[in-house]
Amino acid sequence: MTSRDGSEGSRWSDLERPPLNVVALRRGLVRDGGLWRGVEVVQRTGSTNSDLVALAAKGEASEGTVLVAEEQTSGRGRLDRQWTAPARSGLFFSVLLTPDDVPVARWGWLPLLTGVAVATGLSRAAGVDTALKWPNDLLVTVGGEERKTGGILAERAGEGGVVVGVGINVTLKEDELPVPTAGSLALAGAVSTDRDPLLRGVLRSLEDWYARWRAAEGDPTVSGLQETYAAGCATLGRTVRAELPGDRSIVGEAVAIDGDGRLVIATEDGVQAPVGAGDIVHLRLA
Repeated sequence: MTSRDGSEGSRWSDLERPPLNVVALRRGLVRDGGLWRGVEVVQRTGSTNSDLVALAAKGEASEGTVLVAEEQTSGRGRLDRQWTAPARSGLFFSVLLTPDDVPVARWGWLPLLTGVAVATGLSRAAGVDTALKWPNDLLVTVGGEERKTGGILAERAGEGGVVVGVGINVTLKEDELPVPTAGSLALAGAVSTDRDPLLRGVLRSLEDWYARWRAAEGDPTVSGLQETYAAGCATLGRTVRAELPGDRSIVGEAVAIDGDGRLVIATEDGVQAPVGAGDIVHLRLA
């Protein structure tokens, strides 16, 4: 049997999970004057983020490089959590961005920008409403419950670059989920689980939002990023617990996303505490 990328063998016998078509992806994404300069698909790797950071460090990757894996064995999420899924069951990719015309102080918006772009792209391409849990988890609704179907991890790549990694569960079934609180686009009733158009839709959305943000010199208000993120953030209006470094925690209502992308929590004693790093637990609607 011959796969769409020209390889042969029983590895591609799962017709429900065909391989990505790298030729079509390049044709649809790489163009003169566009952000995406190259698309590479590898069959298996530990982490696309780690691989792309290493390539950037050696000067072997430029802005707009996209690295996609059909399977990740050591995928990483926030707080060094592991992210695993069966081969070809999701979208696992990293991109290299070098926003040298944006003040470094505003680079913290990149993972939130990616969250907005991914949610927008999936809504169009998969027909699934995707919400954002601060700062960068992607939520879908399965059986009336919020479940995490994806996540985003940004890492510095040298002095002038950032590698942003995205993992999205596409066709995982209930018995394949790593934890009961996880979900997938298929379980959320996606109208399409064809990964080729899904990946193209997400990357085109990311290209659009990144261009807006850069044109505004990273200003989250002028670019519309802060307002759009807040509108799609399922954390706002909820009572949450922020688990912070040093075994500290804050409980209160999530009331805003500030100009630095931090989550503002209003506590019972009247304090509004901005949280820039930590794990957020949704407790209940405020």
